[in-house]
Amino acid sequence: MNILLEQISNHADPSQVEGLMRFFKTGPGQYGYGDRFLGIKVPVTRGVVKECWPRVSFDDLEECVTSQYHEVRLAALLTLIEIFSHNKKNPGLQQQSVDFYLSHTDRINNWDLVDLSCYPLLGTWLLDKDRTLLYDLARNGKTMWEQRIGMVSTMQFIRHGETADTYAIAEILLNHKHDLIHKAVGWLLREAGKRDTDKLKAWLEPRCHAMPRTMLRYAIEKLPETDRRYFMAL
Repeated sequence: MNILLEQISNHADPSQVEGLMRFFKTGPGQYGYGDRFLGIKVPVTRGVVKECWPRVSFDDLEECVTSQYHEVRLAALLTLIEIFSHNKKNPGLQQQSVDFYLSHTDRINNWDLVDLSCYPLLGTWLLDKDRTLLYDLARNGKTMWEQRIGMVSTMQFIRHGETADTYAIAEILLNHKHDLIHKAVGWLLREAGKRDTDKLKAWLEPRCHAMPRTMLRYAIEKLPETDRRYFMAL
C-alpha cells in the first residue's frame, strides 16, 4: 500500500480544482497546459508529508512523482526532501535521493514544483561539491523548468553567504525568452543583493540595458528608490 498516495488523495477538494487550474495556467497554450489537480493546498500537502514520510519507499515515490495530479507530484518531492534531510549521516541515501530527483525532472514541470524542491535538496547537496551540474541545467536544460532548477538551486548558496554562482548563472539566462525565467533570475538577484547591495548594483550597471524589464524590476525591488529610478532609466 502506498501510504503517501492514499493519504494525499483523501484530502482532495473538488471545489478548489478550477481555481488552481487557473492559477497554474493549465489552459491551451499556457505553460501548465494539461496538468490536473485534486484541489489540495500546499499546507495540507506538507502536513500529509510530515506524517507519512518515514513509511514511504522509493517505489512509492516513483508512483507518486509520475502521477497525473500536480499535488501528488508535489507530495513526492516534499517527501524526497524529508528523506534527504533526515539522513545527513547516510550519504548513500542522500545520493540516491538526488539521483532520483535528477532522473525525474520531466515531472517537475511547474514553477512551484521547482521552487519548493530544488534548493532544499539539490542546492543543499551541492554546498560542498562541484556545481557544474547547475550551469549545465541552466545552459542546456531540456525544458525551462530544468533551467529554472539551475537558477533557483543557488538560493541555498546565497543563504550560506555565497553569491558567485547566482550571478554567473544569471548571466547564462540573461537573454532567455520566457518570463518565468525572467522572474526567477530577478528574484535570485534580489536575494543576492540583500547580502551585498553594492555587488548587485555593480553587476547590474553594465547589463541592465539588455535585461528583460521584468527581470530588472524583480532584481532592484529592494534597492532604495533613487537606485531603482536610476536602473530603470538606463
